[in-house]
Amino acid sequence: MSRVSYTYSYLNLTEGFDLEQGGKIEKPVIAYNAYGKLNENRDNVIFICHALTANSDADDWWHSLFGKGDIFDWDKYFIICANNLGSPYGTSSAKHINPADNEIYGLDFPFFTIRDTANLHLKLLEHFKIEKVKLLIGGSCGGNIAQEVAYTLGDKVENLALLCCSSRETPWAVSIHQAQRLVLEADETLKIKTENAGIKALKACRATALPYYRTQKSFNIRQNEINLNIIKDFRACSYINYQGDKFVKRFNAHCYYTLLYALDTHNIGRDRESIEKALSEIKANTIVIGFESDILIPVQEQQFIAKHIPNAEYKEIKSIYGHDAFLIEHEHIRKAIRSKINI
Repeated sequence: MSRVSYTYSYLNLTEGFDLEQGGKIEKPVIAYNAYGKLNENRDNVIFICHALTANSDADDWWHSLFGKGDIFDWDKYFIICANNLGSPYGTSSAKHINPADNEIYGLDFPFFTIRDTANLHLKLLEHFKIEKVKLLIGGSCGGNIAQEVAYTLGDKVENLALLCCSSRETPWAVSIHQAQRLVLEADETLKIKTENAGIKALKACRATALPYYRTQKSFNIRQNEINLNIIKDFRACSYINYQGDKFVKRFNAHCYYTLLYALDTHNIGRDRESIEKALSEIKANTIVIGFESDILIPVQEQQFIAKHIPNAEYKEIKSIYGHDAFLIEHEHIRKAIRSKINI
């Protein structure tokens, strides 16, 4: 199936957006992509929450799940994906101009949480006058955001699909984020208010994080050396450098730094008595999908979510690709979703 090209759209809010922990973003912008058309009842909606460094063009990074008769059927559904708060792909972020000094925010961008991102997504649903969501879906960080949206909307979300996410950011994940922040902070240019600030450190951050997204087995298969006598210029090194260079070309160090802090804030139970209580109030028919080789967010985190959402089932997929499997194992994901959700 050929790639369908869509351009970003932008919603410019006229009122300030109050943040959960204090502070405000004046006249925030929401970048988003939409596919298909709303029906008369405005209830044929699929809402996709994207991962930490992805963008709102879900037909790009989840293209194999798009198309006639597939999960994301643009002939049948109105499919919308909003760019996350703090991301460099159009929604208000550290790249934007701070009205206080007419410079880019840089590291002065207001502190925000995963819950803030979810609440900003809700502003987009309000804009389209959408009161019913057929399917809410997210993987990794997107799954964290989707939990917040599902909690807030209650029975307005009919179906929920959560992939390789957790009910709160674990100390294990937070420590990985902190290691990356230390790498960024070691680059003195990070403090400069330019879009090119922290570029070298950003590449190093990607190199630091990448092994957690995959597995030893996948690296040993794909980056294995044929030449038994090699002692330098290993394929694994070239691969890490290549992925770091790609990341620098498409992302922004200030945004990545603030997004890592936002990801640390994820806790569905904060100010809601307990994590278990918060999950128990999610009303949607839910499928929770884990990948047995995921070392970043291990399957026990997904099993916990499925245990405490009342109408949830857990499906585990075997894969050599670890955390990144949610972007790769399309056939298994499709089958798992349809085992619980009629879509």
